[in-house]
Order: sequence, then structure tokens, then C-alpha cells
Amino acid sequence: MARKAKKKRKYSRSSQSDVKNEMRRYKKGKAKSGRGGKGGKVKSRKQAIAIGLSKARKKGKKVPKKKS
Repeated sequence: MARKAKKKRKYSRSSQSDVKNEMRRYKKGKAKSGRGGKGGKVKSRKQAIAIGLSKARKKGKKVPKKKS
């Protein structure tokens, strides 16, 4: 019986914490959009996740590239 090939992680565990922190900020109503948080409030979960991933990307963590 052949062994199953191990699947590689797309996102690092440390990038998970960045998204987690951003979700916490979103739930408290503290998350802001735009450069330097000068925009309006983050209104959706999807937007909060995207901000968390982009912060992880800036720190150089393992996160796939943006689609577009």
C-alpha cells in the first residue's frame, strides 16, 4: 500500500495569529480600513480577514499571493 503524500501548508501558523488579532479588533469595533487605518470602519468578516492576511504578507509570513 502506497503512502499518501503529505500536503503542504498554504498559510503559516503565525499568519493565523495575525488574522485572529484582526478578527478580535473587528468584533470589538476597533478595526479600520485604508492606509494607516484612516478609512472607515470594517463592516464585514471578509474584509477583516483580508486585512489580517495583508498584514501577515507585509511581515513576510507564508501567505499565498493575492488573486488579482
